[in-house]
Order: sequence, then structure tokens, then C-alpha cells
Amino acid sequence: MKFEIDLTTHSPVYAQIMGQVKRAIAAGELNPGDQLPTVRQLAADLRINFNTVARAYRLLDEEGIISTQHGRGTYILERPPSKESERARRRQIVMLAEYLIGEAERLEIGPNEVREIVEDQVKTWEEEKNK
Repeated sequence: MKFEIDLTTHSPVYAQIMGQVKRAIAAGELNPGDQLPTVRQLAADLRINFNTVARAYRLLDEEGIISTQHGRGTYILERPPSKESERARRRQIVMLAEYLIGEAERLEIGPNEVREIVEDQVKTWEEEKNK
């Protein structure tokens, strides 16, 4: 898996790493038992602070998504039960919504315009699904 971060967004780097791991799991790119890069290696590859990666991994571990085994590495855990999976999916969407709102504020777009844009996109999405 190739990690990419965007330092120009309002989304914290640790949250970007977490989101990429979760999306890769949901897409089947990462499977239970797959090994992630070490904290030091990922920090060096992304040219970011070691503690940023450590925070992302710690939070993913707390969510039961990965397991870090001292001296052995960090691995993807078995998929969580559907209730936990649903909560994780919802948290991911909430994170994306928070990002959207932050970007809208930065671009000085008001709540009503954001709501209209999102509703239009959802309508288009539904139309595409029903084709």
C-alpha cells in the first residue's frame, strides 16, 4: 500500500493516515494479517514526524483495526463485527464531512450552499446507481 498525505488540507496528517488504512481495508487492498510499514519507516517515507505516525497507529489499534506487536510489526486485524464496522464507517463519513465543512469555511462558502451542493451530488449518485 502506498500512503500519500496532503499538507495543504485542514485534515490532520494522522487522520489522513488512518483514513487511508480504513479505505484500503474497505476496498480489499489490505486484508487481515497484512503487515503495515513500521512507524519509523512510514514517517521516513512520508517525511513527517515519527509521533504523527505513532498517533495514527495508536488510534487504529484502539479501534481494533490493527495490532502492533513489539519487535514483530503492525498487522491488520480480522474484520470487526458488523456493528463495530458500521460505527467505523460512520466515523469515517463524519471525518469526511468535517473536512468538507472546514474546506467550505476556508473558501467562504456558506452552509446553505454546501447543503445544496451535497444534495445535488447525492441526487446524481442515486441516479447513477439506478441506471
